[in-house]
Amino acid sequence: MASRTERLKKLGEVQEQLKAFHEMRRATALAEAAAAGREAAELAARFDALDSLTDLFPDLYARAVERALRRQDQKLASAHVEAGHVATQTARTNMVERSWREATRADERQAEDRATLEAVERTLITRK
Repeated sequence: MASRTERLKKLGEVQEQLKAFHEMRRATALAEAAAAGREAAELAARFDALDSLTDLFPDLYARAVERALRRQDQKLASAHVEAGHVATQTARTNMVERSWREATRADERQAEDRATLEAVERTLITRK
């Protein structure tokens, strides 16, 4: 069975991957929100154009702008949720790393204690 230190190291790697996954999803949601915002702005700008068909189909353009703005709001909300996940994963990653460092120090102390004990035993055996 793997030692506690090894298990904590693997768990830390998994936590880092989860954190990166949520960061990627947040970045994607923000990019999609920005794209939807640009689309809404472009559609709204067409209302003012002289050669635009908005006079013939004003409802279609209004609904398209509304959909783009709604999509932007949804993506921003998704990005906000993912930001919460990133914060949670960051906290978990920090806890696992702290535990891993403590386990590593404990293993090192045990190894030093064993080495010291062996040295003392050798010294006592050679004196007899």
